[in-house]
Order: sequence, then C-alpha cells, then structure tokens
Amino acid sequence: MTKTLVVVESPTKAKTLERYLGPEYTVRASYGHIRDLPKSKLGVDTEREFEPEYVVPEDSEKHVRALRAALKKADDLVLATDFDREGEAIAYHVAEVLKVDPAAAKRVTFTEITRDAILEAFQSPRAIDLRLVEAQQARRILDRLVGYRLSPVLWKKVRPGLSAGRVQSVALRLIVDRDREIAAFVPVEYWSVDVRLTPEGDEAPFLARLIEVPKGKLATSPDKKGITLAAEADAALHADRLREAAYRVREVREKEVKRNPAPPFTTSTLQQEAARKLGFGARRTMRLAQVDRVFDPIPMRIAIDAGCRVAISSDGPTAPGSALENMRAAVDRMPADGIPIRPDLAISRAESLRAATVGGAEALGLARVKGRLEPGKQADFAVLSGDPFDPATKVRETWIAGSRVWSTPA
Repeated sequence: MTKTLVVVESPTKAKTLERYLGPEYTVRASYGHIRDLPKSKLGVDTEREFEPEYVVPEDSEKHVRALRAALKKADDLVLATDFDREGEAIAYHVAEVLKVDPAAAKRVTFTEITRDAILEAFQSPRAIDLRLVEAQQARRILDRLVGYRLSPVLWKKVRPGLSAGRVQSVALRLIVDRDREIAAFVPVEYWSVDVRLTPEGDEAPFLARLIEVPKGKLATSPDKKGITLAAEADAALHADRLREAAYRVREVREKEVKRNPAPPFTTSTLQQEAARKLGFGARRTMRLAQVDRVFDPIPMRIAIDAGCRVAISSDGPTAPGSALENMRAAVDRMPADGIPIRPDLAISRAESLRAATVGGAEALGLARVKGRLEPGKQADFAVLSGDPFDPATKVRETWIAGSRVWSTPA
C-alpha cells in the first residue's frame, strides 16, 4: 500500500490527523522548530548579508532520526505544520533536514481541527511560501542580533538570566516613555456639581449633574471645551444657588440601544477577563480552562487526543462553520425571531490566520442534546452549565453567546 508521511508540529495533533486521514497516511511530529541558530555563538554572519548558520539542537536530534526513518518507509511527504510564518519556516527546515527540495515539497494548511477541514485541505496541497520563511528568518536574526549582544549587559548591570530582545526592548521603551509622561504630569484642579433629587411619590432618588450655567456650558474635564470650575469657591457658588432652586423634568428621552455580545475569548482576552473579574493569574486561568473542563461531559475525542489541554485560539475568535450549524440545529423550538438568519462572525482588527479551534463540530457534539431550549428554561446540556466563577464556564458561555447562534427570549 502506498504510504504518505505527514509532518505536523504537535504529537497530539499527529494522533488526531492520523485518525482522520486513515491507514494510507503516517503522521509524525517535529515537536516545534527542528533547526535553530546555535546557542554557543552569534550564528549570523554580518559580513555576508546576515547569513544565518542553522544547527539541529541536541534535544531535536531524536526527532530528526524518527522523521528520516519514517520517510524511508513512505512514498511521499506532506508538510502540515501550522498556518503562520513559524509553521512555514518549520516546514522549510523539515524539508531541508530530510533532504527534500523545499521548492518541490508539498505543503498543506488548515484552520480547523475538524475532519471536513482536514480532508479538504489535503485535496489541494501547495508549495512552501518562501516569503513567509524569509519573514520568520528575518525576525529570528533580529532577535539574535539584539538579544545576544544586549542580554549580557543586563546580566552585568541588573541580574543574571534576564533577556533583552526585539520584544523586551520595545516594551521597556514604552514603559519608560509612559513613566516620563507620568512624572511630567501637572495636576489641574477642577470641580463638578451633582444634585441628589428625590421625586414626589414612590420613585427612587437620583443624581443629576450641573452641565450649564448662565455663562455657558461646563467642560467635562480641564482639557475639554467649555467653562471650568477651577476652585471650590466657584463650585460652591453654584451649589448654593441650586439648593434654593425648584426642579422639574423638562423632557424624557427614550431610545432603543442594540448591544451585541462580546466575541468569543481568545487566549489574551480570557486571561484579561479572569484577572479583572476573578483576580486570577495567567497560569491559573490556563490550567482551569482546559478542554475537558470546558466541554465535560460531552464526548471529547479531540480533547482526549490533545491531552485535555486548552483548545482556545490565540489568534482570533472565528469558529468553525460546522460547529455553529450544529449549535443552531440544537435549538429546535424557539420563537420565530429567536434565531438570527445568519450567525454573527466575530472579526478582530487583523483578520485571523487561524480560526478558533474550540473543539470543532465533532468535539462539541452539540447536536446531541438532552431536551429542548424553551423561553424561560435553561438549556439541558453541559455547554451552559457549571460554576459561574469558573473560567471554563466563561469560555463556554462567551463562545456560544459571542457566536450569536440564538437570541435569548425576554
């Protein structure tokens, strides 16, 4: 039987792909980058147009041997590393190490860990994008040129073990600039006047703010246009006048406001929300937000293969279309206007290279629900149940709400 060797980055992803692709494919993992610049020296020839010197790290040598052995038993090679510039560079280096011409190597990319997406991707392989490879190489060389020479200065001046590089240097500059702005800030005093009004009858008291005086409109802050109450005496003058005034409601304005749910979590927004509302650190949040906790007890073949680790996208909130359709199919008894005609697509500022892989349609299994969702009744499936203070619960709720598969009846 003809065998094709498929190389991915993660061993857990290799198991998933091997099950989807069938016996004609052997899937092996590169375990991330298989070649890198040497640790013992600069590894960049600055006299020859910054030519990099790549070596196989010691901890990658066994993976290289395994890939070479697997290729000897195969008739073809497909590189299915991640769909980004790092994945493109890994595919290039794997081809080089296996002595396959990178220009002729077959490259496959997919944005969802679902059977349909993977099978469709393998129907149309492409060549390695050398522009992405060069972009990754330029980033790596810049990291080495800056970090390799600057980090020893930190070790001498601050403490050993600190790292200076492309990211840390810019981050430090931002912090220093902000600190200088704070040091140069000159505080300006300004006052506002609030009135606590109690209506006649049973209505509750409310606060009203003074926004206009006879001379004109008041500024909301010193840097805004308008009159500023710069001293307590200025504010007290208006406060005394308001204490003797009679009040009436001149106009009541009502307007309808449409509010869309927040998009599904990415890794960064999940960590921010957990820190803001629960006071959790990043490590605690990511430990709690494991796939087996997020979607338990729904059968999770993909989660089991992935070691029950996080399947939250770090790039964008876009979800597989098949998963959205499964969720919509689960809600089969709603008011006519309960389900939108089409699901909302959460679009980030920069269009994601990868779609969110929150289990996919098969892992979610939302077509298999025990009951029906009715107005005023909570859904009887695991995706909407759980501790409201658990990040895993927030992942479930935010992903489904953010996808706007349905609107909750009033």
